[in-house]
Formats: sequence, structure tokens, C-alpha cells
Amino acid sequence: MKGYYLMPHPPIMIPEIGRGEERKIDTTITSCKEVAKRISELDIETIIIISPHGLVFRDGIAIITETMLSGNFSKFGARNIKMNIKIDTELTNEIIKASSKNNIVTVSLDSDSVKYYDQQLELDHGAMVPLYYVNKEKYKIVHITYGMLSPTQLYHFGMILNESVEKLDRKVALIASGDLSHRLTHDGPYPFSPYGAKFDNKLIEILKNGNIKELFKMNNKLINEAGECGLRNLYILAGALDGYNAKGEVLSYEGPFGVGYGIVDFHFIKGESIFGELKNLRENIHQKKIAKNNIYTKLARKSLDYFFENHRPMPVDENEWSLLCNDTKGVFVSIKKDGDLRGCIGTISPTKRCIAEEIVNNAILAATDDPRFDSMDREELLDCTISVDVLGKPEKATKEELDPINYGVIVTKGRKRGLLLPNLEGVDTVDYQLQIALQKANISPRDNYEIERFKVERYEEEDINE
Repeated sequence: MKGYYLMPHPPIMIPEIGRGEERKIDTTITSCKEVAKRISELDIETIIIISPHGLVFRDGIAIITETMLSGNFSKFGARNIKMNIKIDTELTNEIIKASSKNNIVTVSLDSDSVKYYDQQLELDHGAMVPLYYVNKEKYKIVHITYGMLSPTQLYHFGMILNESVEKLDRKVALIASGDLSHRLTHDGPYPFSPYGAKFDNKLIEILKNGNIKELFKMNNKLINEAGECGLRNLYILAGALDGYNAKGEVLSYEGPFGVGYGIVDFHFIKGESIFGELKNLRENIHQKKIAKNNIYTKLARKSLDYFFENHRPMPVDENEWSLLCNDTKGVFVSIKKDGDLRGCIGTISPTKRCIAEEIVNNAILAATDDPRFDSMDREELLDCTISVDVLGKPEKATKEELDPINYGVIVTKGRKRGLLLPNLEGVDTVDYQLQIALQKANISPRDNYEIERFKVERYEEEDINE
């Protein structure tokens, strides 16, 4: 590849959409024009553009395989701005073939297959905004939408992109389209977070200094709180630069609308691959979580490690886990990925002979048998965090005695029963807490149901990425 770039995609920077407001990000627009100039000077044939706003799959990377791709800005009040761009189908097919050989799942999308997902095939604004300045329908493109794969899997996919380009001897530029934090101000599109600016500053510093490995060591809370849509694309871009020493020339950064817009041109010279180090990094963090966290989450993670390797529950050693073998209580194990729930299973009252066995059993079920999610594997476990809730004894309560922060709730009607843990993000009223619990139990709010409340002891993993 001949060029690597990070570009933002706010539709407001299109004059016909911004209608004067785009002047507030004039520095960003000027930098986009500079990127366009630099790409033009590279005499390239194809742009690989990675967008966060196409079809996103949990377990695969979406790649468009049609010969032409069209789009317009009608969603943003500018229907007359249209694009019709040719797809580099030869390079696209080579990427798909190479990904399959390397066990990276890709999803081929054309005008027929997208109907299965109740979608239409079109250029999304994550691609169109950068292409508005860079392409002008001059180049062919490869259109990619990242998937919710692990950072190292996305890095590996980036390596595959570069290998495919080299195999076909193509002159290519890669654009990672992504905005940074959406939580910079109180009037931004997402709720304000003090972590927003910290994330942007940290990321820009990493890119500027070329500390690519630091991308994969960023604090999980910082990432989850940032509300960004560019980091996964940067994992792929970083992989495409594997084997090079790269530093980012930051052409501009600003965030007047509460969203961070960064434009970076990566300069690179031959270096060494860091792929092996990155794989070891994830494994080391996983082992540190087992070694350094509280005994509850330590047991949950260690038991999952054992299960994925041996395909059976881990026997509980009463000497090693003695503190958890002397009592019986209901236990919930929750698994999160990128701050979002990935699985949660629990027991209201004890079903095993001790808390330790309760944790082992429910950790496995949360990872493999939560009906809301597909079963996970050890590879995905490395990117997850675990919490364990040990339930206190339920007590009968009235609605007035509920408190969604300090008490969980159980609703019962005959054989129907629903439970909701306390202190869950977004559940901050009694009415909403009851609504969710009733839905889980398939109980009508009009029914004469019983209410119980309970307290929990919650044990969470500390973030090792620091």
C-alpha cells in the first residue's frame, strides 16, 4: 500500500448539508482536502475504505462484492449529492479468499444477500463523507465494515489486506473512517463524559508517536466511556502497517460539535512485525486477571479457561477455594464485552452444594447457554470482563420499598418468576426496574403479582489495561 489515513465522517462537513455550520470545522475540511491532494500524488488505483456505518456483524467483517456501489445524502437533506463508484472486485475477492485461509470470517454482501438482513445495498455516510473529498469517483474502492472481532483479529485482518494488495501488485491507499469521542461536551450527541477528551488525547498521542502496541493497552473504561466509532478501524489500519515502523502526522484535530474529528497521515519505514507480541499481550492480561483479581471473578474466569480447554466443568478444589466452599447462596455471573452484556446466567437460590460450584456452573452457562447470545469461545473470553453477584436472602416488599440502585427485584405470579439485579446501567427508576422484571417473567403489569427485594455483593474484575 502507498498510503494510510485516518479520516472523520461528519455529514455536516459537506457544504450542502452544513449550510454554513461546516465553517466551524474549517480546519478539518482543509485537512481532508490535503489528504485528497496527497492521495492524488500517489497515483493510486484503489481506495480501501473501512467504515463503521455499514452492516456490522458480531463474528465477521462485511465486504461488498457488487461491481458498483451507489449512495446519496438524502438522510441528511441533500438528496442531490450522489455517488456511483466502481468496486475493485478482483482485490475484494482476493481479500475474502485470503481471510478464509486465515480463519477470519467475512460476510460477502451484494444486492441480493443484503435483503436477508432487511437492508439495501448502498454507500453509507461513513464511506461517503471521506470519499466526497478524496474520490470524486476517480478511484475504485474496496468497501469494508469492521466486525465485532477481537482487536488482534482485526489487526490480523489488516495484515491480510496488505498481503492481498501486494499479491495483486495494486497501488492502494487505505482510509480508516472514524470519529473519535462523541462525549466531549454536554450538548453533544451522547451524554457528556470526562473520559471523552482523555480518550481523544491519549489516542492522538499514541498515533503521533507511533506507539502502535499502546493501542492495544488502552484502558477499557476509557474506551467504553468515550463513545467513539474509530478505534476498531484503527486496529485494522495498524495491522495493515504490520512490519513497518509508523508514525502519524496529525493534520488536524478539533471537536466543536462535541465529537472529536482527527485526520492523520501515517508515514512508515520498514520495521519488524509485532503481531506475535499482540497475541501474547492478550493472553498475559487474561492470566493477570486470574492471578490478581478477587476470588469470585478469579474462580469464574479460571473455570471458563478450564472448560474451554477440557470441555467439562472444573472440579472445585476445597483447599484452593475454601472461602467459597463454606456457604450456599444464589449467584449470578455476568460477562461483558466492550462494555456491553455478552451473557448473564444465575440462580435465585442455591442449586449446588456451595458458592464455588454455583460460580463454576453459572459462569459456563453465561458463556455458552444464554439464549440471547451465541455461545462464546476462549478467544472471545480474552476480550471480556466478568462480574459475580452473590445474592442475599429475598424478602417480601411493596413497590414503595424498592430501590433499583440498592435492591434487586423478583416478581412472581404462579409459576412465572422474573429477576433483575440492582445497580444496572440505565435502570434508575422503580417503574423501569419492575417493567423489565415483568417482561422477563412474561407477567402482565395488570396481574396481581408478588414482589420481593434482595441485596447483592457484587465482585468485579479490575481493569488490567493500565
